[in-house]
Amino acid sequence: MKILAYEVRPDEREIMESAALEYGVSLVMTSAVPSMQNVEMTEGVDGVTTLGQGKLNAALLEKWYENGVRFLSTRTIGYDHIDLVCAKKLGIGVCNANYAPNGVADFTVMLMLMCLRNYKQALWRGQVNDFALNGLQGREMRELTVGIMGTGHIGVQVMRNLSGFGCRMLCYDVRENDEAKKLGRYVDRDTLFHESDIITLHMPLLDSTYHIIDRAAIAKMKDGVVIINCARGELTETEALVEGIETEKIGALGLDALEGEEGVIHSDHRIDILANRNLFYLRQFRNVVMTPHMAFYTDAATRSMVECGIYGICAMAEGRDCPTRLC
Repeated sequence: MKILAYEVRPDEREIMESAALEYGVSLVMTSAVPSMQNVEMTEGVDGVTTLGQGKLNAALLEKWYENGVRFLSTRTIGYDHIDLVCAKKLGIGVCNANYAPNGVADFTVMLMLMCLRNYKQALWRGQVNDFALNGLQGREMRELTVGIMGTGHIGVQVMRNLSGFGCRMLCYDVRENDEAKKLGRYVDRDTLFHESDIITLHMPLLDSTYHIIDRAAIAKMKDGVVIINCARGELTETEALVEGIETEKIGALGLDALEGEEGVIHSDHRIDILANRNLFYLRQFRNVVMTPHMAFYTDAATRSMVECGIYGICAMAEGRDCPTRLC
């Protein structure tokens, strides 16, 4: 079996070579993002594994199928970049990755604390020897209500992490999780908006969750609300976030996922002109902490993502059980 691996980072190469050897596959690696411009790379390939920077739309999938691709794995948990309807119609087996939720959950709580304790401003001041305390007074987690939107593996792990802080926890999801019920209380969306001091997002990006945090949602929130997004950028409406920060309706933002980040994150753009005005306008504010979609990025998660990427294709091709199969 021949597998083409797109978007391979330097830290993935050794793990990927080891996995290919273990599963007995011929592996071709490239750092390129999948597109119609490099579609010829898939000729004679049985399976493709990729990350999430390229949009795997119908036109691309159809061309891959013509070239012989029958299996696709994304080395990410999110799969909104793949046209699953088209893949299923063509007969391309698709799976995603799985890794422990701890890394993202830990990062989420870190962003909460950085926002609550004004860390960004303290860091900047320290660079110019300004050690004054004015404007740096923070809040304690134990006195706050945290709203968790999305109570899958990551959302529940965030709740476990927060349980030691003594905060009140509310949660919202279309499907209730018994583990979440042990740690917090399920409420409707508006109640969560009205009562939460911190709102953290852990939902997949679907038609029903696109811009779930928009102007109308923010208007229902407490003044000074802290919003954390370590999931998908498109869960939030960027212009609404900008307005919320400018009017001080939003007290702080912790953003690891940003709307329109494709083609920007995970690359060095120090000498480039970046044109996404709203996206990069936000980072100037003292109460906005932005990181480059790195909450997942730990040694353990990287190993798991790569191994899932190779194993998933092999399992689907051999008719074996693939726990992360999507279609």
